[in-house]
Amino acid sequence: MNAYEEYMKQMVVPMRAELTNAGFQELTTEEEVNAFMESAEGTSLVVINSVCGCAAGLARPAAVQASMNEHAPDRLVTVFAGQDREATAAMRAWMPEFEPSSPSMALLKGNKVVHFVHRHEIEGHDLGAIIGNLTAAFDVHCQ
Repeated sequence: MNAYEEYMKQMVVPMRAELTNAGFQELTTEEEVNAFMESAEGTSLVVINSVCGCAAGLARPAAVQASMNEHAPDRLVTVFAGQDREATAAMRAWMPEFEPSSPSMALLKGNKVVHFVHRHEIEGHDLGAIIGNLTAAFDVHCQ
């Protein structure tokens, strides 16, 4: 591992912890993603994490807050774009109808996407609006 990769690995520790401390399961390998998706039941929120500012100020806080909704997904998982490249590519392969976007969030029923929040629906938007976007989807699909 070169110095840049080591630096980035250390820099993203708190970015990963923001979600894992809130109960998200981190999927870091292609095998973990495929095992999760092949056995997925009920509802799941998938957060495609990122180092960008809109992930820090909007996506991660919105995902954490929304997951506390009365109707919430059964499972919370995350992959980290730019860090766990194989895991992220594997997750995106399960969602071919959606252009790669990070950060982004997908609500699944089983392993099928029923709601997707693209980066353009995160960046430049109000935190409350993003939480509302997610909780409205949870209210419909997570009962």
